[in-house]
Amino acid sequence: MPRRTREPAAEETRCSIGRALEIIGDRWNLLILREALNGETRFSEFKDRLHVASDVLTQRLSVLVEGGVLEKRPYREAGARSRMAYHLTPAGRELVVIFGALQQWGDQHCPHPAGPLVRRGSRTSGHALRVTFVDEDGQETPIDDVDLGAPVEGGSARPVA
Repeated sequence: MPRRTREPAAEETRCSIGRALEIIGDRWNLLILREALNGETRFSEFKDRLHVASDVLTQRLSVLVEGGVLEKRPYREAGARSRMAYHLTPAGRELVVIFGALQQWGDQHCPHPAGPLVRRGSRTSGHALRVTFVDEDGQETPIDDVDLGAPVEGGSARPVA
């Protein structure tokens, strides 16, 4: 039987994809972030919306807080003890691009027979949005022309994974 090698810890790898997956790569983490991007902030809201066990939710929220995509803020409802809410950090809000890309990919490659449940749209104009690569001159770059392993200035190309 072939021997499996250990994946390097996130801080050991130079691969930004690997480091990001250490924080957001778990299915529950992605679903929690989806709900946070939709405005949920409270433990009870995440638990009720996702039907996730409390211990799993607690652990996943801890990873997201430690990873810098959520931050804890205290709140108190009248007559109740103080609790923590989980708010997106600026880094967490930037994940909207990843979720938009996942949604767009899912709509195209594994659509529901009844069609999409929601769409990506501009809050300002109401226009439909799509996720794409844009170069530094503002020009859209076709997918076939995207190189995720392009060398960094002064460096050499490295494999993506």
